[in-house]
Amino acid sequence: MTALAFVNARLLDPTSDYDGPGAVLVEDGRIVDVARGASNAPDGIEVIDASGLCLSPGLIDIRVRTGEPGAEPKETLKSAALAAAAGGVTTFVVQPDTDPAVDDPAMVDFIQRRGAALNLVNIRAAGAATKGLGGERMAEIGLMAEAGALYFTDGDRVIANSRTLMRVMSYATAFNALIACRPADPWLAEGAVAASGELATRLGLSGAPAVAERIGLERDLALVEQTGVRFLVDQISTEGALETLARARARGLEVAASVSINHLCFNELDIGHYRTFFRLDPPLRAESDRQALVEAVRDGLIDVITSAHTPAPAEDKRRPFAEAAPGAVGLETLLPAALTLHHEHGLDLLDVLRPLTSGPAALLGLNAGSLTPGAPADLILFDPAAPVVIDADALRSKSKNTPFDGRRLQGRVQASYVGGRRVFVHG
Repeated sequence: MTALAFVNARLLDPTSDYDGPGAVLVEDGRIVDVARGASNAPDGIEVIDASGLCLSPGLIDIRVRTGEPGAEPKETLKSAALAAAAGGVTTFVVQPDTDPAVDDPAMVDFIQRRGAALNLVNIRAAGAATKGLGGERMAEIGLMAEAGALYFTDGDRVIANSRTLMRVMSYATAFNALIACRPADPWLAEGAVAASGELATRLGLSGAPAVAERIGLERDLALVEQTGVRFLVDQISTEGALETLARARARGLEVAASVSINHLCFNELDIGHYRTFFRLDPPLRAESDRQALVEAVRDGLIDVITSAHTPAPAEDKRRPFAEAAPGAVGLETLLPAALTLHHEHGLDLLDVLRPLTSGPAALLGLNAGSLTPGAPADLILFDPAAPVVIDADALRSKSKNTPFDGRRLQGRVQASYVGGRRVFVHG
């Protein structure tokens, strides 16, 4: 692979907190030098003039659902990878709720070999915490960890059996494995399609009270304290749960938290008159919850922002609200949506990028997410001020279910590089 240099760039490196001019030299797929300030490229190598564009580590999305294997009409690994490259996501982690579920090392190997064969972005797998995501029998966590699974989760399914969850956590500590759980009391949240409150009542929708998330989190954290497992609070969405999380951190528990970009950008009012593209799980919450989540990102209480990419074809979305499939695609819109935290809420660009790059890299133990010598040259060039209008029909995902359809945002990915190889260029 030939060497190349990115010059005249605005470097954004959350790991070192550097935001300023500079250049990056890449050789054999890795960063070999980072020059801060004005610099010239060595002779005889390919030069990419950034012309003042931002150069940052590629985004890392740890929560992506696909239809492959088992439901390829919704999304394939290839269509998800193309969407990721266009969105500046250079690494994503596939959720285990495929058909069959990713609950043994052979399935982990299949996902990662198939991803590598596409030669687009880095595709990794999360393993199921229980067999078949059934919540009863522990899956082969140790063998899946050896096969390369980055963490273990039952995805959107709550492991209601506390004994099973404690066994999963206890076993995972032997491998220093990360366990992720959606915090929810399964009985309070059962059948809910919206957040409890005046709006859900007026629309005649079954609602889940915010306290259901806090109750579920209190139980999970008690088990974390008992077992000492590394733990990720997956898709936190309420202010009350954030307060519980902060207390756990103060007690010294090794607990991280992720949030969906949708819950940072929308609130319960966005469902309007039964707009099914806003039918999400967990449901959209009150504006006070959304504001609390934004402040938690600003303060560093939330470690990871995810797209929560969940493809659903039109026939699954264009239904009565309570019957519509939950979820939204988000790989391609993740960066401009996240930049609303900068443009509308005043967060520093580095604070926006940190939970999209170095935060998930540190959580998963990846040598990525930074502009440092030796790191993979997984890079993106983007213009944070470029106006964009999201057009669902133009998305590269096979499913077009985005709540951002028609929304005016700022921030465009101009080019994405994986291992120093360009995998996307705008236009």
